[in-house]
Amino acid sequence: MQIGNYNITDKEIDQYIATLAPEQQMYKDVPAFRDQVKSRLEEISLFAMEGEEKHLDDTEEYKNTLSVVRRDVLGQLAMAEIINDVDVTDEEVKDYYENHKEQFGRAASVSASHILVDSEDRCNEIKSEIENGGKSFEDAAKEYSTCPSGKSGGSLGTFGKGQMVKEFEDASFNGELNKILGPVKTKFGYHLIRVDEREDASVMPFEQVADKVKAAAKRAKQQKVYDENVARLRAKFVR
Repeated sequence: MQIGNYNITDKEIDQYIATLAPEQQMYKDVPAFRDQVKSRLEEISLFAMEGEEKHLDDTEEYKNTLSVVRRDVLGQLAMAEIINDVDVTDEEVKDYYENHKEQFGRAASVSASHILVDSEDRCNEIKSEIENGGKSFEDAAKEYSTCPSGKSGGSLGTFGKGQMVKEFEDASFNGELNKILGPVKTKFGYHLIRVDEREDASVMPFEQVADKVKAAAKRAKQQKVYDENVARLRAKFVR
């Protein structure tokens, strides 16, 4: 669509959508949304035409704003020209992996269930009932636990370190597997804990994370090239 000196194209619509929030960008291929964006660009163009009639492009505000926009666009284009040429070799990728293995590790985790009650005595009573075969852990959790997880038999799923309060975490990561641990006191009350599975921290094999390693190595190299060019340009232009 042509509005005065302004032609609204699909490319311009795409560029405008790219400036929007991610939750809006997800609709970029929806015709109705694109029509809304096109309508918005039409409105901006109409006001721009009026701005031309009023000679607002002769004002200091316009000139100052245009100078800032020019600087930003030129800066972005020059940075992109430098950064986009950066690539990494297979050797650089493998070297990065060897020197940053901790970035590609699998954190320690446990899969556990628990029963939460408000007193140590009650906790011990439930523990005895389970161990004596009176109830399964899951049934006891459904009947006695005050935690919402009780509805699903006490299951907390899989979690890593730092996700639970310290007392609960210590028991879960250090206690014996498939045994009823506790009572464990926390600020929430008294817990019986059963750890069903534990995975120690480990480093992922290179083959499984090769794409992630390459992306990380490339970002690191781009940052290095960027910093080097900033230093070069400071020496050249800053007096």
